[in-house]
Amino acid sequence: MKALAFNEFGGPDRLKLQDVPDPKLKPNEVLVRVRACALNHLDLFVREGIPALKTPLPFWTGCDIAGEIAAVGAEVEGVKVGERVVANPNLTCDRCEFCMQGEDSLCVKYGILGEHVPGGLAEYVAVRGDNVLPLPSRISFEEAASFVLTNMTAWRMVVTQGQLRPGQDVLIIGVGGGVSSTAVQIAKLAGARVIVTSSSDAKLERARALGADVGINYATSKDWARQVFEATGKRGVDLVIENVGAATWKDSIRSLKGGGRLVTCGATSGPIGETLIPLVFWKQVHIVGSTMANRKEFHDVMGQFFAGRLKAIVDEVVPLKDGAAAQQRLAEGKQFGKIVLTV
Repeated sequence: MKALAFNEFGGPDRLKLQDVPDPKLKPNEVLVRVRACALNHLDLFVREGIPALKTPLPFWTGCDIAGEIAAVGAEVEGVKVGERVVANPNLTCDRCEFCMQGEDSLCVKYGILGEHVPGGLAEYVAVRGDNVLPLPSRISFEEAASFVLTNMTAWRMVVTQGQLRPGQDVLIIGVGGGVSSTAVQIAKLAGARVIVTSSSDAKLERARALGADVGINYATSKDWARQVFEATGKRGVDLVIENVGAATWKDSIRSLKGGGRLVTCGATSGPIGETLIPLVFWKQVHIVGSTMANRKEFHDVMGQFFAGRLKAIVDEVVPLKDGAAAQQRLAEGKQFGKIVLTV
């Protein structure tokens, strides 16, 4: 089969549409004929090389997968060849204490399809049979692929870890990204007032179209955290949704009200941020980590999508052969929402 693979670590120029071995199907897996796969920053990090992963080469990423069932393993029930599906990218052991509690992303052997094993930037991918969900015919493969990972992540951040309630204020940092843009919709669904930041006025306008109430351009503001306080009557926000990291960390904490919560799922601008410790204990704020979602959260957020209460946010759709340019565009932060590759 063909895959958008890399044979050495580095930039987008390392990507090549090349022949790779077909997936070997295990009894508990299904073979998915990939029709669409969306990009994430994770694709960039893995391609550039994460030493702790010991990624075998050649390798191909791709976490957000939608397609059709091409073959079914002997132990899989309730899944038919030809069925349209979307994939949950979680990889778990199902035996550790966290799996027993239903906390998939805390599994001691946790992994992500497309990060720890080859993913969906290929013609076919093997997926656990209980990790595929039937896809309604009214939803396109491109829409489905653009929705999965970012909405799983944002749902857990906003609803579970962030405990956002109606009438509360939430600050969403860097609204052009996939997690941040979809977090706007989820926060509005929860009944909150949404404040967003971006360096682009165009992205702020698109966020307002999704329901954002206040937009702050941090590139033209000397002190965007002060603007957050002004927007909240000098109170601060109940919740900050953060994935930018080093560049925004200090001011994200400053933007919280007393007892407020900051939930983080990433650090795209760098892993080490300045923390004013007295500010943390004096204001009694909560700093909470969040990774992906458990099985229930996956089904909850996909249910909202299938019901039409949440929308897919697609920036552009391009063929797999143009994936290198698409990854470069993602790295430059030019997108709003998801870039989807069709296979």
